[in-house]
Amino acid sequence: MSTGNMRPDGPGADIAEESGRQTAVVVGGGLAGTTAALALADAGLDVTLLEGRPRLGGLAFSFKRGDLTIDNGQHVYLRCCSAYRWFLDRIDGTALSPLQERLDVPVLDADRNRLGRLRRTALPVPLHLAASLATYPHLSLAERANVGRAALALKGLDLDDPALDERDFGSWLAEHGQSRRAIEALWDLVGVATLNAVAGESSLGLAAMVFKTGLLSEPGAADIGWARVPLGELHDTLARKALDSGGVRTELRTRVTSISRTENGRWSVEVPGERIAADTVVLAVPQRETYDLLPDGALDDAERLLAIGTAPILNLHVVYDRKVLKRPFFAALGSPVQWVFDRTEASGLLRGGPEGPSAEGGGGGRVGQYLAVSQSAAQDEIDEPVAVLRERYLPEFERLLPAARGAKVLDFFVTRERTATFAPAPGVGALRPTARTNAPGLYLAGAWTATGWPATMESAVRSGVSAADAALAALDRPRGHLFREAA
Repeated sequence: MSTGNMRPDGPGADIAEESGRQTAVVVGGGLAGTTAALALADAGLDVTLLEGRPRLGGLAFSFKRGDLTIDNGQHVYLRCCSAYRWFLDRIDGTALSPLQERLDVPVLDADRNRLGRLRRTALPVPLHLAASLATYPHLSLAERANVGRAALALKGLDLDDPALDERDFGSWLAEHGQSRRAIEALWDLVGVATLNAVAGESSLGLAAMVFKTGLLSEPGAADIGWARVPLGELHDTLARKALDSGGVRTELRTRVTSISRTENGRWSVEVPGERIAADTVVLAVPQRETYDLLPDGALDDAERLLAIGTAPILNLHVVYDRKVLKRPFFAALGSPVQWVFDRTEASGLLRGGPEGPSAEGGGGGRVGQYLAVSQSAAQDEIDEPVAVLRERYLPEFERLLPAARGAKVLDFFVTRERTATFAPAPGVGALRPTARTNAPGLYLAGAWTATGWPATMESAVRSGVSAADAALAALDRPRGHLFREAA
């Protein structure tokens, strides 16, 4: 399938732009590549976006299972994610992915059968969380006091200090009086979901950035937003509409085999049977693929890209024959379950008529509720058989949700992203490259590049902004209005 009109000039033919305008090719149609393509087009360049998959969206996508539309995994963003919020606005998707009015996270302790809440008030930082922390039932009075002192110490860290990247967050927390319980019930509750690693395996620099920006900057910075529709409606359907409206030629199922400099100083991007000439190229693909496509000398010590590790995310999907969860989401303690979201309406289950999916994804059974469970830092479970995961987790759902006891499971399936994010291990900051390369006109984008953020949708969009910004500066081109606001 192709959404553009790549000229069939035959194998090896150069595709020259006829408009006389400067041209750009963006390789990769995830959030980073889509952002870069939009920003470059908004600035007046003729842009071609090449994506090897039959869809846009990268690792934040949807697929069909029977009558349901399923996200590959639950993705959220925060109010402080200004670049991703710009992206939503740019594709006219803001109303479909709203934010909470105020941060409010139900936290259920399965062992103690107690529900606590992490929520904010309108008071200034750090008082906005003081009332919630003072009454948080999952920590003792002494642990709450120590959390407050550690938060103040964290707020005082200088995020520009490279030494922070060499330390792990877990040892820093221990040095600042944090008990194992405090790490589990608070620091890892947030950190694992945002960093995709436990505190002991996370860079102090990245962890400090998450907590300082999300919880210790503005009162509403950590308010949570998530898509109320399938992610594909945002990152593929609406994104393609925005690209088309912006004049971007989008080619799907088009895998780039090589890029090289031409004698006249431009770039040649090769796809099967064709070459595309461009003034600017943005590589917005994972680090291994970037390494394979980089021309010699384009990056100092390019081998460091291969040293950036990856971390998996496991997603469990359960459809019950009746409603078992009243809240839109919750986080769990004392259980292997991490975060649970109600995706019933977003998946189309409520619109699917009187019968829901069977265990095979077909028909049969009354309409019930579809829950998506996101399991980050899932190295120990990513390759477990579905039957093993079903046996392990269904009893946990019954322990956490009494209404699930006796409810019929209509479907249970698993999605796995083995390389969901880069691993935020100590030292990773020195490995992440900036948008600029040594080769004029060639730029890098992707959540794994040096955005200062962990591997999130926000990081991906920021990387696309940075790559386009660098390209436009080199071309001496002004940036578009919305792009200026995002930058």
